[in-house]
Order: sequence, then C-alpha cells, then structure tokens
Amino acid sequence: MAVLRTSIISLVVFTVILGIIYPLAMTGIAQSVFPDKANGSIIIKNGKAVGSYLIGQPFTDPGYFWSRPSATTPYPYNGASSSGSNLGQNNPDLQKALAERIAALKSADPENTKPIPIDLITSSGSGLDPHISPSAALYQVHRVAKHRGLNDSVIASLVEKLIEHRQFGVFGEPVVNVVKLNMGLDELKVK
Repeated sequence: MAVLRTSIISLVVFTVILGIIYPLAMTGIAQSVFPDKANGSIIIKNGKAVGSYLIGQPFTDPGYFWSRPSATTPYPYNGASSSGSNLGQNNPDLQKALAERIAALKSADPENTKPIPIDLITSSGSGLDPHISPSAALYQVHRVAKHRGLNDSVIASLVEKLIEHRQFGVFGEPVVNVVKLNMGLDELKVK
C-alpha cells in the first residue's frame, strides 16, 4: 500500500511540475524573449493576419515569385495536411506532374532558356516550405520584372538582398523566403 501511495503522489507531483508549471514557464519565457517567433511568425498587414513567414503560400500571378510546389491535400500549403507526395522518381504520376510544372514555367517565361532549378518543380518533404534556392529565385527575375514593368537588375538586387545565408556559416544551404520576397516586391510597387 505504501508503494501505491508513493506512486500516486509521484504521478500527481510530476504531472503538476512537468504538465503545468514547466510548459507555463517556457511559454512565458518565449513570449517575453521572442514573442514574434513564439506566436508562429504571423504576418500582419493592415491589422489582419495574412500568413506566416514559416509556411509557404501559393503564388500564381506571373508578377510574383512562385514558391515550391506543395504536395498537401486537398489544397496547396494546407498546414493540417503536411506531407510530401511520396511518389518515387519513376512513378508516372510524378513524371506527369513534373512535365506539367516545367511546361507552366516555360509558358510563363518563354524567353528564359536557363536550366530550371529542381526546387521549382519538386515539392519539399513537408509540402509547406516557404523557401526556394537563390538560383530558383534568380530564374524567375525576368518574368517578374517584365510583368511589373521594372528592370531585371532592380528585381535581382531585391533577391540578393533577401538571401538567407547558411546558419553560422556552416549549417544548411542559402535560401530565399518567397513570402518575404513577394512582400518586398509589393513595397517596390508603392515607391
């Protein structure tokens, strides 16, 4: 009976400490030290939440940079359905999707003869990635500049400015956040 009482008391004490006190303390520290990140890096525009810097969005207008394709269902960038397509490279469905994506990129910018970066035609493992490689962003510069009536160099310099380099100079690869890039484009339009 003493062992049972000790077990129940331990369960209650550790539940209170680890299930209530610790999470509240961590939430309080996160809210005070970096509230933006603790709240999901939400983008607020005109007092309204319009997205997050951590989740990609489907951009289809040729005057915007396009994100990586999303494999989530039933619609792209569905945070409740985070996943890749899980299709193997020889799967006919994947081959068809890749061919359609290549055709769409070439149709949107027929003057562009550069090789298409792989991240513009394949989805990420989560299907929610807001980043593309710098080469994928630079591949789209001419199309975006043409549709906005701007010089390619203006758009290219915006891309260069928004490249996020390797963390600590070692971890990861350089990337460009498409959400931030398109917000930067809209700010260019205002000026």
